[in-house]
Amino acid sequence: MTAVTDQDHTEQAENAVSGGSGDGESDGQRPVEEPLPLPEAETEAQVEPEGEDEHARVETVSGPESGPELEEEGNVSEAPGRAPADGHARARARAGRGRRDTGSGSPEPVDAAAPDDDDSADPWDDGLIARRVTAETEQAAAMEARGHNAPPAAPLTYDGPLHSRLDALRELVGLSRARLDSRTLAEAGQVLDEAAARRRLSGQHTVVAIAGATGSGKSQLFNSLAGVTISETGVRRPTTAAPIACSWSDGSASLIERLGIPPRLRRRPLQSAESEAQLRGLVLVDLPDHDSAAVQHREHVDRILALVDAVIWVVDPEKYADAILHERYLRPMAGHAEVMFVVLNQIDRLPGEAAEQVLDDLRRLLDEDGIALGEYGEPGATVLALSALTGDGVGELREALGHFVTERGAPARRIAADVDAAAWRLRPVYATGRRTGLSEAARDDFAARLADAVGATAAGEAAERAWLRNANRACGTPWLRLWRWFDDRREPSTGRLPVRAQPDEEATARQRVEQAVRALADRASAGLPAPWAQAVREAAVRGSQGLPEALDQLTARAGLPPGRPPRPGWWPVAVLAQASMTLLQIVGGLWLVGQIVGVMAPNLGVPVLLMVAGIIGGPIVEWSCRMAARGPARRYGVEAERRLREAASGCGRARVLDPVAAELLRYREVREQYGRVVGVG
Repeated sequence: MTAVTDQDHTEQAENAVSGGSGDGESDGQRPVEEPLPLPEAETEAQVEPEGEDEHARVETVSGPESGPELEEEGNVSEAPGRAPADGHARARARAGRGRRDTGSGSPEPVDAAAPDDDDSADPWDDGLIARRVTAETEQAAAMEARGHNAPPAAPLTYDGPLHSRLDALRELVGLSRARLDSRTLAEAGQVLDEAAARRRLSGQHTVVAIAGATGSGKSQLFNSLAGVTISETGVRRPTTAAPIACSWSDGSASLIERLGIPPRLRRRPLQSAESEAQLRGLVLVDLPDHDSAAVQHREHVDRILALVDAVIWVVDPEKYADAILHERYLRPMAGHAEVMFVVLNQIDRLPGEAAEQVLDDLRRLLDEDGIALGEYGEPGATVLALSALTGDGVGELREALGHFVTERGAPARRIAADVDAAAWRLRPVYATGRRTGLSEAARDDFAARLADAVGATAAGEAAERAWLRNANRACGTPWLRLWRWFDDRREPSTGRLPVRAQPDEEATARQRVEQAVRALADRASAGLPAPWAQAVREAAVRGSQGLPEALDQLTARAGLPPGRPPRPGWWPVAVLAQASMTLLQIVGGLWLVGQIVGVMAPNLGVPVLLMVAGIIGGPIVEWSCRMAARGPARRYGVEAERRLREAASGCGRARVLDPVAAELLRYREVREQYGRVVGVG
């Protein structure tokens, strides 16, 4: 099988290599010389031999008409009219590289002491068993130039649902940066970056990677699909040390650059109208072994698998159930089943019905991994059996790839699967399946606890007692008020509990406030994911700082209303009646004194009646006023309690409830965005 390069060659290149004649041939071999510089700066690709068991030729193409095949230096394959190349022929070939053409038709010797770049290079420095192509860089440069000169391909476009999900994921990450650590959001951010990067690139190409274990035959399958030997195969492991890209159409240079594949590892398939029509737009990448002993090889695999649009997993009958493959790759990538091919290679080694049995067991393992199998047209992974060596089943895979690439939907499906995977890993920090929020009962309980901490009930009762005292003083008998005044001046009021010290009251109030804040934080964070529950608790704790002092100030301002308590309309009438009773007592008393002194005529009935009426009427008026004052006093105390409760509730709402509610609102926003990301709501 011959490898097709992108560098054009003309018939002058062959004449330059052969010297235009058969002179100089020895033992059936003709000396190989460095070609003369061509007018278009075209150079011949040279192949350095690795061993006698490696055979390859490089076919050169020049536009629509190709010149004759040129035999490369060190080629050990047999060609018509030539003897097999042995060690002496290879030595003469190397000697030919030590001469340069002077333009006169005879080669000029070159200093033997000068180092030979081809011989000095370590043939195993890149881990490849196959021969190194010394002119790879020039060929790749020509391919790169041709790719850049090609008209730019149309960029990738996402449909409405996927575009909406990406916008929601971007909004979700933005809202969560202050609440979640960067490691939690790293995967979602990477998905957004990769989606944006892929969207700017070609939407007419589909990048498919071929991955597999050591000895699975993925490079052989790669060559079979390309129709030409591009990726070398061999029994020594590892064979493929670096990813190799093969593109079936122009305009894919930016996609390959995104994969980090250098120009020297980019190839073109065998030029075939049927192949180009069937696989046009395909970019095939041969990856190193995912189970390679070289860490760098595994890093190549992991890096490129995260960037390609689809992947072909190649397994063999011996290692199709390998735990590394299923646990490290297939099971975590179960959500990417729609952009996945699973190929059982080397079925030519299985006799009879063994191939079907192994294929059925492979399907069973894939089903256990959670990979949906799209065997009857439904979305899922495509599972095939083939032999890259004999070509059996390769045509079916090529046809499936052709339909897959023609749809142009793999890049969007890959991004959608990445979004699904990122959303599933973020589920524990956004959704718990429990009812969340701050109920009205929790708010009322918090307000009641704060009111209890500031003593709103006691303040209302104190206001009620104060109003009653004022009523008694205004409507009571003068003699009783005089006695009470004298008693108050003599000693403190009795019949009340001793007043606690101020420090004890402050400590008790602070404890009650802290307990109220903790209870609110626990009820508000119940059912929330851990990061958001922690944010709610922190907001509550921040708001509780300075809350007891603020409540004390509010209590002082909003306790008893300023000024004298309001008086009902009957109050003046009661005062006048009490004054009348007192006046009757005074008139009756003076009348009796006058009779005793002899100033007035003796008549005990009228003055005694007046005094009795005043003495009995005064307490009756006082008792009546006390009964009538209970309602207004109660309303006055309730109003004072309500005012203090509202003040405490407003202070607690501004300092604690509002920050907690803001955190809950932020969580509801991110929860809604998360629902859009997963396609719910």
